[in-house]
Amino acid sequence: MVEKLDCLHDSANPPDVFIVERLFSSSLVVVVSAATPQCMNIYHFKKGTEICNYSYPNSILAVKLNRQRLVVCLEGSIYIHNIKDMKLLKTLLNTASNPSGLCALSVNHSNSFLAYPGSVTFGEIIVHDTNSLSIVTMIPAHDSPLAALAFNASATKLASASERGTVIRVFSVPEGQRLFEFRRGMKRYVNISSLSFSPDGHFLCASSNTETVHIFKLEQLGPSGEDDAATWTAYVGKMFSAASSYLPVQVSGMMSQDRAFATAHLLSSGPRNVCTLVTIQELPRLLVATADGQLFIYNVDPQNGGECTLAYTHRLIGVDDNQREGPESEGSQVTVQVQSSPSYAETAALPASGPVTAILTGYSEDGGAKNGEVIPEHEFATGPVCLDDENEFPPIDSCRSGAGGGQGKSV
Repeated sequence: MVEKLDCLHDSANPPDVFIVERLFSSSLVVVVSAATPQCMNIYHFKKGTEICNYSYPNSILAVKLNRQRLVVCLEGSIYIHNIKDMKLLKTLLNTASNPSGLCALSVNHSNSFLAYPGSVTFGEIIVHDTNSLSIVTMIPAHDSPLAALAFNASATKLASASERGTVIRVFSVPEGQRLFEFRRGMKRYVNISSLSFSPDGHFLCASSNTETVHIFKLEQLGPSGEDDAATWTAYVGKMFSAASSYLPVQVSGMMSQDRAFATAHLLSSGPRNVCTLVTIQELPRLLVATADGQLFIYNVDPQNGGECTLAYTHRLIGVDDNQREGPESEGSQVTVQVQSSPSYAETAALPASGPVTAILTGYSEDGGAKNGEVIPEHEFATGPVCLDDENEFPPIDSCRSGAGGGQGKSV
């Protein structure tokens, strides 16, 4: 249902949260508070219990998780945990300065790839395999520093955008070959805040600090001409393609770029936002959530593209007396927050290298058992909580709802 949102959890006294990440549609959420930005808390929000908490040397800028790994990103380092027992598997030290905490973790835990910036001066992407704990490839994606990264659902493609915000590129994973190049615009640089593939991987959406959200279609024109037929556009495209080998790289690259397949116009520009493509009631929809607490739902024409129509507007936080509506909607007020815990402030002293836990008392700084002590699997201070329990934390395939299922997004 798109005309109504259900509140999954509400806390009467929430902490000053600035990061919330949920494990698909499970009850497991990761929370970082502005009051203690070096501490990460993991909760079972339906039970109202804290599973564990970890502290790190510096402020946490991003947390990503799938059913295999939990990744914590600091400005100059990245920590990779085994999500089943929170053991620290690897620490990537002295990574390129990353003050925005930019990184992407694939939702596919079989191909659990992590992408993050490899340079502060240009857009190099490092792709790390969090299963084998090794670097897979390094991609020179852009001339300017990176601004956004996103994997598709199968982790076979990686999309990227730079701080200039004019060009979006898609690369194959793990090969790192460029597959697509899309031009968002040429007149001005923008700050691209979000990239997201559709569940089937056929479309890619991008939002920025402007009022327009772009949707690109990922399709290769057939070499035999079956897909591009005898149209004037296809003819000109073939001429450009043939001529590109004789032109400077900058010119040939611009000629090969594809424009947006569809666009959606927001009611205002400026507030930071995130976008995603989902299937609701068997129809493709574009969802855009803004930093001021609004959710916009657009209808998308998967055949013809063009301008997306606004179907519904919901306020996620607070009350909006002047609720804006789509042509057939009624807005709804929803507050979505996480349960706080009395043990939240009881954090151990920060270590010199690596995280510690104030809850898993039998664990050392690297997540292993102290002095050879055997810790019962998944035994936490709040009682046994099995993080890989199919019933409590179902895999992504079995937790898809009418909104298209979760992809590790914030609640």
